[in-house]
This record gives sequence, C-alpha cells and structure tokens, in this order.
Amino acid sequence: MQPYTLSSALLASYARDGGINHLDGPNLPSQDTVAELAGNFMHVLFPGYFEAASLKMTEVGPWLDELLAKIEAHLRTELEKSLRFASDPDPVANAMRIATATLEALPEIRRIVQTDVTAAYAGDPAARSFEEIVLAYPSVLVVSLQRIAHVLYRQGVPLLPRMITEFAHERTGIDIHPGAEIGTHFFIDHGTGVVIGETARIGNHVKVYQGVTLGAKSFETDATGQPVKGVKRHPDIEDHVTLYAHATILGGATRIGAHSVIGANVWVIDSIPPHSIAYYQETNLIVRPRRTKEAALGGPEDFDWSI
Repeated sequence: MQPYTLSSALLASYARDGGINHLDGPNLPSQDTVAELAGNFMHVLFPGYFEAASLKMTEVGPWLDELLAKIEAHLRTELEKSLRFASDPDPVANAMRIATATLEALPEIRRIVQTDVTAAYAGDPAARSFEEIVLAYPSVLVVSLQRIAHVLYRQGVPLLPRMITEFAHERTGIDIHPGAEIGTHFFIDHGTGVVIGETARIGNHVKVYQGVTLGAKSFETDATGQPVKGVKRHPDIEDHVTLYAHATILGGATRIGAHSVIGANVWVIDSIPPHSIAYYQETNLIVRPRRTKEAALGGPEDFDWSI
C-alpha cells in the first residue's frame, strides 16, 4: 500500500470509526508530564533517595522550593486539562485550588508513607534497611503515588488520578485504583498482580502478598445495560489482616474481620468474622477462629477511611 493510500484509509477510519478519536476536543493530560510529576512527587516524599548527587540538609530548602514550584506548575496545567475535559465551569481557578490543596496534603501523606515503609521493614525478614525498601520495593512507589492520586480523586478530578496510578501500575505490576481507601502501615510483599478496586477500603496494619484481588462480585446495570457508577462494589479489609498470595476477595458487602488471615488461593465472596483464618482443605473452604496470640489482643482499632 502506497503512503498516500494508507493516509487516505486512516483518514477514512477516523471519520468512520468513532470512540477512539479525540479530534477537535479539549487538550488532554500528557502522559509524559504525568510521569514527570509522579517522579517529582517521589523526590518530595523521599528527599535524598533519588537524586543524582548527595543532598545535604543545608541544601534542602532551595532544592525543595524549586521542586515544588515545578510540581505546582505542571500539576495546575494537567489539572486544568482534566477539568476542561469534564466541562468544568472555571477550570483555571479550580485547577489552582486543587493543586494548592494537594500540595498542602503532602506533609500528612509523608507521615502515612513512613508507616508503610516501617511496615515493610517489620514485615519482611529479607529487608536489610529502609534505604533498600524505598529504592527497591514496588509497594513503596505504588502506594505512595496512590495516596497522592487519592487526594485528587476525592476532589473530583477526572483522568489525572488514574493516569498517576497507571504510571505506578506500569512500573510495578500492582494495580490500585485511586479511589481505594487505605489506612496506615500498609505493605504489599512482592506485589506483582495485585489488583485493588475503586471502592475497596483497607484498614491499618494490613499485609498483602502477590496476586491478591480485591474485586467486584458483579456489576449493576441500568436500563440500557450500562454499568451503574458510584456503587460499593469492592470489599472492606479491617485492621491487622493478612491476605496471602492469590487470595481473591469479591463484593461490596464482603468484609474481612480484624486480625484475620486469608490463605493462599482462597476465593471469598462472603464476610469473614474477626480473628478468623480461612483456607482450603482439599476443595472445601474452612473458616475457623485463629488459635494464636493475636486472637487475645482485643477488638479492631479505629481508622480513618478517608486517608
């Protein structure tokens, strides 16, 4: 096929096959800029870890001011694009407001992210140092960026939160929706293949292994057969729960009680009481009380689902 013929065929396809064209529409967020934003957020959260040269405390002030200015400029630009896509009535002012609120959340996000790194060190005997965890554990990247994306998600931003978590997904193989609500001291060990859905809620001190899915049991549909948006579809995981490799937990009404353990390859579609262990014995699912010292620790701690 000659080049001019190929061009004509593609132009005809653009005119004929809609849905995957975005022509004459508002400018969309840039994947390259989002990737740069994600990297810069990680520099702010973990100063001195990802720089080409050693960063000294006496240099941090000017370095941080410059980096925050760059983040704010890029964030406001990509927010404005996202809001224009959603026909926001005042995308410029709202982009500025959301960017400011997101940057102001960074100190609190850092506080929580530190608990995630602590949980990784305490939960993995192979971990030799915090430096190893921050530099080499996929959980740190994906959970840290998800916490930032969640701040944007809660402010109603379209597109951009998903693009940030997808950057982390591409890098790590861990897919966490920005809508998922995650407590403190969260650790994903190994991580490849973990999927956590939009309406999942995860408490404090939860440990997850590779291949775990917190998914939907089914989708409600409207009169036209389209999925109904905004309903609770994914499970709740209470405090001090461990989910072993390839456990699958489905459904918006499903709740895994505090201090419980879900064994490897277990499929759960009903709630599990606190202080339980669930595992397969041949083909039968066994759910029984845990006979461990953890069972005597008392009820679950309170945690803030909104973090």
